[in-house]
Amino acid sequence: MPISVLGLDADDTLWHNETFYQSTRQRFNELLADFVDAKRLEEEIEATEMRNLGLYGYGAKGFTLSMLETAIQVSDGTISSRALSDILTIGRELMNHPVEPLPGVHETLEALSAEYKLVLITKGDLFHQESKLAASGLGNFFSGVEIVSEKKADTYARIFSRHGVGPEHAAMAGNSVRSDVLPALEAGSYAALIPFHLVWAHEDAPLPTDNPRFTELPSLTELPRWLAEVS
Repeated sequence: MPISVLGLDADDTLWHNETFYQSTRQRFNELLADFVDAKRLEEEIEATEMRNLGLYGYGAKGFTLSMLETAIQVSDGTISSRALSDILTIGRELMNHPVEPLPGVHETLEALSAEYKLVLITKGDLFHQESKLAASGLGNFFSGVEIVSEKKADTYARIFSRHGVGPEHAAMAGNSVRSDVLPALEAGSYAALIPFHLVWAHEDAPLPTDNPRFTELPSLTELPRWLAEVS
């Protein structure tokens, strides 16, 4: 059987996301410049994020809480209430950043939705991800939306079985090797990496170049051609 279901990541696959996180990190560095240098602060916020993932999950809300925790830690509790308020402000702005579909996304999804059942599969806060999808104007292209706490092989197996006939007849496309490619391949699906010029270090991993069901594409616009070839 050919591929019938296509899973698509959201952040930095369909629209800009990491760009806004990088800008927020820079503003956070500036707010804490009197307490710690930028390099150490990056290490501290990264460690705090990793420690908190199991508690807060992925997304801007958890990142904001991690910024507040890190600020208190590196300042030994001396940071002012005004500075904490400023951190809350940049966290709120991160939650409300504009949703800008990447070039060619709208046209490509229109073509893909005529051939495959499209399912959005993304990590993060339920309310925030639903809000971003609504703001993107892309929601009508998807037959299903799956907002998950983590992307693992059994996550893909379960989703592709629910929306189709199983992972062997599905493909996943996204910008993260760790989340969009490796677990989808492990589940038995096809997987396409569509790199974004910025990537969170947590999502990086070696490419599975020896797997015949894997490919790396320069942009989402190349996805229809590849799917036609492997189907």
